[in-house]
Amino acid sequence: MLDDSKALILHACNAGENKKAKDIKVLDISSISPITDYFVLFSGSSTVQVRAIADEVEEKLTEKGYALLHKEGYNASRWILLDFGDVIVHVFHEEDREFYNLERLWADADVINF
Repeated sequence: MLDDSKALILHACNAGENKKAKDIKVLDISSISPITDYFVLFSGSSTVQVRAIADEVEEKLTEKGYALLHKEGYNASRWILLDFGDVIVHVFHEEDREFYNLERLWADADVINF
């Protein structure tokens, strides 16, 4: 894991934990996808919590100097994607995380539990 990516992931996970995110996981997809190197996955139990987790992650990472390249899904707050380049953060409502099941879709990825 690249040191910069490792630091970003650690800051993101801590930010998610600050907002009581559930089932925090990191998927290392660097060897199986050209899209990005890592997915960080969080779950929240309501749209309010999903938005709060995403806000906290974005705020803490931008404070640390990481550039948010793209954000999707914020208005609906069921699945918010925060693209930081080598690391993409996914903040799901619990029901949507179960439905989309990225862990199954990316089953060949190395899973790092936080």
